[in-house]
Amino acid sequence: MKDYLGVHILLELNGCPTERLRLPADSERILLEAAAAMGAQVVESRFHAFSPHGVSGVVVIAESHLTVHTWPEHGYAAVDVFSCGQLDLEAGLTVLKDGYGATETEQRQFHRGRLHKSPESK
Repeated sequence: MKDYLGVHILLELNGCPTERLRLPADSERILLEAAAAMGAQVVESRFHAFSPHGVSGVVVIAESHLTVHTWPEHGYAAVDVFSCGQLDLEAGLTVLKDGYGATETEQRQFHRGRLHKSPESK
């Protein structure tokens, strides 16, 4: 039995082609494909383009969320994946890395919502 509520992955994507980081529709497509690959249930998505460049967006899933913030001028995307469900996170991470065309990736994983045993369960 796990002793936490969810898994939070911080994904650093560097060396991404600029054209994949500029348009909200591209980021939305990539995150929705990642959610589908994970087996997540999408609730809604919302993406915004900044001026002069960059995109921020969120895909809310029944199991939690996927978010992205892009910096086309640096070829960089910061992606967060948070899940409190039984999802295939590795499949989704592969879609994200490939979708953004990252040449260099780094990820950190955290367990969120540490569960404490109740006094009755001792």
